Amino acid sequence: MSGKRSVVLLSGGMDSTLTAVIAKQESEHVAALHLNYRNRTEGRELKSFHDVTARLGITDKLVVDIEFLRAIGGSSLTDSSMEVSAADLTTQSIPTSYVPFRNGNFISIAASWAEVIGAERIYIGAVEEDSSGYPDCRRVFFDAFERVLDLGTRPDTKLEIRTPVIHMKKKEIVQRSLELGAPLECTWSCYVSEDIACGECDSCALRLRGFKEAGLEDPIPYKTRPRY
Repeated sequence: MSGKRSVVLLSGGMDSTLTAVIAKQESEHVAALHLNYRNRTEGRELKSFHDVTARLGITDKLVVDIEFLRAIGGSSLTDSSMEVSAADLTTQSIPTSYVPFRNGNFISIAASWAEVIGAERIYIGAVEEDSSGYPDCRRVFFDAFERVLDLGTRPDTKLEIRTPVIHMKKKEIVQRSLELGAPLECTWSCYVSEDIACGECDSCALRLRGFKEAGLEDPIPYKTRPRY
């Protein structure tokens, strides 16, 4: 798969970091895109983005501010008046942390940059099976979006959306990250805190359960470490 130029959406979380490592393996050149959308832990995620890209040797980087997602609201990640849902890994309902159509916005921005730099792939660390149930993290969504990109870009632009971790369990993401040398100690997943992870939000719970099932200790600090 070498010889391809790629854009990877890199939040600084565990899933996107493993995705960036895989993108580097499958591409001749990788450019990393980070989007600040005025979420609660924006500063900490940006630090992780820079730490991860430094560790992976990715120097082609772009950070874009998209404040409109906060103005639109509808998510506890962008609206401080809403409470971040406590973790419930058995529920089938979509938690308050869902940011309406976030990945649609992210992919659109990535596609604009990819077309400018001549990239042929967009990598995103979406997880469908072992996640919070966000509707824009499903492969069927990305399949449909590929068709949109084909219709909305120049005739000679051909963009593929690659989702290498979409069918992985968090346990598998932890294990694969260790196999490939992904710097999990640089990553951040907490939706609530920027200094010490809360351990109680959906994202912390999924991460902690993944490490537990892999038989490993998560290297980042937590205020509390429930056994999910």
